[in-house]
Amino acid sequence: MFSVLGAGVAGLCAATALAERGARVEVIDPSPDPTGASWYAGGMLAPFCEGEAAPQEVVVAGQAARDWWAARVPGVLTHGTLVVAPPRDQAELGRFARATQGHAPVDPGVLEPDLAGRFARGLFFADEAHLDPRAALQALRDRLLTLGAELHFGTDARPRGQVIDCRGLSARGELAGLRAVRGEMLLLRCDGFHLHRPVRLLHPRFPCYIVPRGPGLFMVGATMIETDQDGPITARSVMELLSAAYALHPALAEAALIETGAGLRPAFADNIPRIVHQGDRIFINGLYRHGYLMAPALAERLAQTLFQEVPLAS
Repeated sequence: MFSVLGAGVAGLCAATALAERGARVEVIDPSPDPTGASWYAGGMLAPFCEGEAAPQEVVVAGQAARDWWAARVPGVLTHGTLVVAPPRDQAELGRFARATQGHAPVDPGVLEPDLAGRFARGLFFADEAHLDPRAALQALRDRLLTLGAELHFGTDARPRGQVIDCRGLSARGELAGLRAVRGEMLLLRCDGFHLHRPVRLLHPRFPCYIVPRGPGLFMVGATMIETDQDGPITARSVMELLSAAYALHPALAEAALIETGAGLRPAFADNIPRIVHQGDRIFINGLYRHGYLMAPALAERLAQTLFQEVPLAS
């Protein structure tokens, strides 16, 4: 029996990888309807774009995420990622191009007709994908039930067997070195504007991304704030994200703001997600801003080790 603590993206991916190998699995979360930082993610499966700041191991491991998710949940769209910058920030586009791989130059208006004439140049990362995080989490819950796993939500049930701790920041008491990185997001409705893929808008002070979530719906995120302060999104972040959205297209100034959200993401000092064997527990933690990108790779690595498909790392 494996007891997975935490029903965010790390916990559900770990439980799925174990259950698919025929293991008895239970997922335990004290919340009756677990959300947390996973609920407010952008859902971009963008390993090459993340290479701007992430180490190469994240870029390499993250390339498996698209196919892992597509094999298990509906709605994974491989439409690529478009990266643009305002005219005054064209140097940012050159810097981003030098720091990343897997892209080609593009006229943004060719890919996204609603952006025609607004940006002279862009970068297109054709092999990247995106999904709706909330739909993906629910699909993994449903899959786990089909595989015979037990889901214990809204309880502090005593774990049984090998404990896989995926509680994020709630594990700081047992796992040293974690810090909180706050992410904030908006959900806008703008029926007169269309995007087919995530668009990253580069800006020296507040770069952001805009992800389509269905007809007329757009998720705008995400600020990166080094703080332990939880709670609602700040007014400053709302203004900055709305300003960035307006810089992408003026039509978004008329959008309805239908949701705001914030979450604290766990990170180690080097921002690299990892598996930690400590005492009688195994931790998957420190996913930083790479939750949906890196959780599948960590889950598969864990399952391969536990089922002796690969040697246990020293």
